[in-house]
Amino acid sequence: MEDYTTQKQQSLMQMKKGQLSKEAFLAEAAGHIASYYHLPEQAAGKLLGEFERYIFGYSRLSGLIDDRTVSDIRVVSYDNIRIKKKGQRMAADVTFSSPREYRQFIDYIATRNQVNISNLNAIQRFTDNESHPDFILRFTVSMPLVNTYSEPYLCIRKVPRYFPQMKDLIEQEMMDRETAQLLVSRFRQGSTLIAGGNSSGKTTILNALKETLPNNMAVLVAQQADELTTRFHPDMMFLHSLPGAGEQQVSYDLEHISIAGLTMDVDFFIIGEVKGAEALYLLNAAYTGQICAATIHAPSADRATDKLVDYAMYESRYSRDELMKMMDCFQTLVFMEHYRVKEIFACRGWDGKERRLLYDRIL
Repeated sequence: MEDYTTQKQQSLMQMKKGQLSKEAFLAEAAGHIASYYHLPEQAAGKLLGEFERYIFGYSRLSGLIDDRTVSDIRVVSYDNIRIKKKGQRMAADVTFSSPREYRQFIDYIATRNQVNISNLNAIQRFTDNESHPDFILRFTVSMPLVNTYSEPYLCIRKVPRYFPQMKDLIEQEMMDRETAQLLVSRFRQGSTLIAGGNSSGKTTILNALKETLPNNMAVLVAQQADELTTRFHPDMMFLHSLPGAGEQQVSYDLEHISIAGLTMDVDFFIIGEVKGAEALYLLNAAYTGQICAATIHAPSADRATDKLVDYAMYESRYSRDELMKMMDCFQTLVFMEHYRVKEIFACRGWDGKERRLLYDRIL
């Protein structure tokens, strides 16, 4: 692996880009083993097999990635790997053998995913949506340059490729059938904001709800990571942000994508997760009659609108009251907690005298 993350990076990149087949890549690796290691035939074959599992899987983490009950993997250090399994955090049953092997692994996943982890890019977020048949893998890596300790940190979020539909979420007791019907009806009729904390089910329910939209609606999804996908809808486009990898690299954040998206003749505009100034363009779109949906981190339902307005104010010349008044276009507010629909609110409008939004709790 050290050879292929230093001397032979070009072969890895060519394979990643489809310029070199898997068979040709492994044949080249077999030749490399024969030339440099001079092993007996059986040992050389075993080494090639281990190398193949490393390259086309994720080394010691492959078993955790394959495990459908594991949603998150956190590598705190080479010998401290934590997982979230069925919603509970616990120690994993695997470790790397040494800090050196762990650092080689970090270099490998960066090369494999065409990511630069130099000092200019000590914190990187990227997505692998190709290597695993069941999951899209969202990576966050922070290097020792910005860490207190001397090892990298690695976090992996596993997003199911074949995400559950509304009927599946009913079976999983995220909501009952009446709540599901209510949400589907309101989702089609007006803009929806889905709030909650980490791993509360926000993206899961948004993924399922958007699949209920009629086929004659054109849908655009803007997102930072490729977590929202489609299984059935024929007219859905997906754009993702592109972080700069250095001073000379181009970058497209959610703000740029949102501006472009509003010119693309869509009936329904979705932002995967609002985190910054893109909130203003989402709010403007919803206020002018476009049906929109988004998720946002918030500790409670009543704080979700405040949080979106805070983000919108980054780039806005509107006053806070003006932005809060515009928020009445979000007719449905959903609050998620522990993978369940906890609350649903319907907006009754803006109270100019009290200078606040009026909501009715309908769940």
